[in-house]
Amino acid sequence: MLHRSMVTSVSFLVFTALLAGTGNVRAQAGPALAGKVSAGQDALEGVLVSAKRDGSTITVTVVSDKDGRYSFPATRLEPGQYSLRIRAVGYDLGNSSPVSVAADKTTTADLALRKTDDLAAQLSNAEWLASMPGTDAQKGQLLNCVGCHTLERPLRSNHSADDFMNTVLPRMQGYVNQSIPAHPQLRRAERLMEERGDQRVQVYRAAAEFLASINLNSRPQWNFELKTLPRPTGAATRVIYTEYDLPRETISPHDVIVDRSGMVWYSSFGEQNLGRLDPKTGKVTEFPIEEHKPGFPTGLLGLRSDRDGNLWLGNMYQATIVKFDPGTGKFKFWPLQGDENIDAAQINMVSPQGSSIDGKVWAQNNGFAGVHRLDIATGKIETWEPFKGVPGPHNIYDVIPDSRNNVYFTDFRQRHIGRIDAKSGEIKLYEIPTPASAPRRGTMDAQDRLWFGEYRGDRIGMLDTTTGQFKEWPVSPRWSSPYDVITDKNEEAWTGSMLSDQVTRLNTKTGEAVNYLLPRSTNIRRVYVDNSTTPVTFWVGSNHGASIVKLEPLE
Repeated sequence: MLHRSMVTSVSFLVFTALLAGTGNVRAQAGPALAGKVSAGQDALEGVLVSAKRDGSTITVTVVSDKDGRYSFPATRLEPGQYSLRIRAVGYDLGNSSPVSVAADKTTTADLALRKTDDLAAQLSNAEWLASMPGTDAQKGQLLNCVGCHTLERPLRSNHSADDFMNTVLPRMQGYVNQSIPAHPQLRRAERLMEERGDQRVQVYRAAAEFLASINLNSRPQWNFELKTLPRPTGAATRVIYTEYDLPRETISPHDVIVDRSGMVWYSSFGEQNLGRLDPKTGKVTEFPIEEHKPGFPTGLLGLRSDRDGNLWLGNMYQATIVKFDPGTGKFKFWPLQGDENIDAAQINMVSPQGSSIDGKVWAQNNGFAGVHRLDIATGKIETWEPFKGVPGPHNIYDVIPDSRNNVYFTDFRQRHIGRIDAKSGEIKLYEIPTPASAPRRGTMDAQDRLWFGEYRGDRIGMLDTTTGQFKEWPVSPRWSSPYDVITDKNEEAWTGSMLSDQVTRLNTKTGEAVNYLLPRSTNIRRVYVDNSTTPVTFWVGSNHGASIVKLEPLE
């Protein structure tokens, strides 16, 4: 019989195994916490169940199977009192009383869910886009909004088209991209290769009229049905998540990587700190970074390591290339100089992966769609402007070196991958098959294949740099908008959605994919895979949730 409220009982479970030929019996530990998830008489698959011990900064999450059963391994929950929460769109937890977990015992907690009274509060950005009427072009305008906040904010507003046109959109345009509601920051200057004049007015007007037609302007409820994505099933339920809270809500972990010792490092998107997380204890250590342009927006974006384990960062509007030596705890800085250090200068990505070849590090400049190359020994910085004099808009988003330290760059506003030859400086452009696909972040594998996310194309893209040929794989659902792609030791490609809170694991040989839903709303940016574990371990920062998430597939 299924319970309609959470029933917590504690029982000692002992599993025995008869050892062949000996007659000896060996006890095996059961789970620390287990139970069944149901709504009325129906068992529910794909419900994410999260447990957080009182006083802890670490939350562990598992997913209910086809019979509605969930189970936390004994190794994942220490004895103590735990708060439980669930993620299952359309449902709320009927009874949220805490449960006690004891050593060498299994706590049983059956969870009864009820239909939610506020479905809109549970929708992901992808579900909002799937729900609202409009063309792909109209909806596509809103992909510029989700970097700072959810789509629920403008959709719940009652602004008119004139409100959006004259007040809201100009104000939004004035914030830098690392702004969040808890920490907004204003631009000091506009990028040189963005829309201007009448072109910008047309963009604003189209967005204003569309938003006013679908928000709560002059109506008590939305004039469209709210649609939800299906819950996880099958392989997507065989996973364990661990989420580590960071000390402040204003910490936006943008890039997350794991070093050789297992320490987790992150770039703080809106603050002048490099962060380190000890995943064994949850302890966070921050390393302050001095400002080189006082009064300009703060924060870091790209975080990558060189062959020696040094960490390199792009200090964005501080217009500085940053290197950190974890062994000594010391920073070294290369600020832009002279005419290139304009108010709009924005160094987001720094790529030292090939620096052992020629002593040079690549970076990009979002302020004027430029590419920089730093000579570490001399401090000299060379600059390329691939689109100078070319009609825009253009936005060089990422720079990814190959095995010879030639660099490939993505043009986020168009459909091109560019290449700069390390020796000759020659520039070449490759056109991605999918129009307006907006290639964003990527990685180069050991075969010199460039993997990248197609933000507006809902695809994983791969450019074989030896042949110049592209291959693409669709990422579901619609409006997934993958930001970054990395491949693992099994040649599976991983990406994360900025809109659906889903992590996609693609078998590049068969085309089969698994979509893992994260435990809560997570604005995914850079993705990282730790190949030292079996199965591999996936890491990502919750850019709007001030946390770091570890995903461990169980198969």
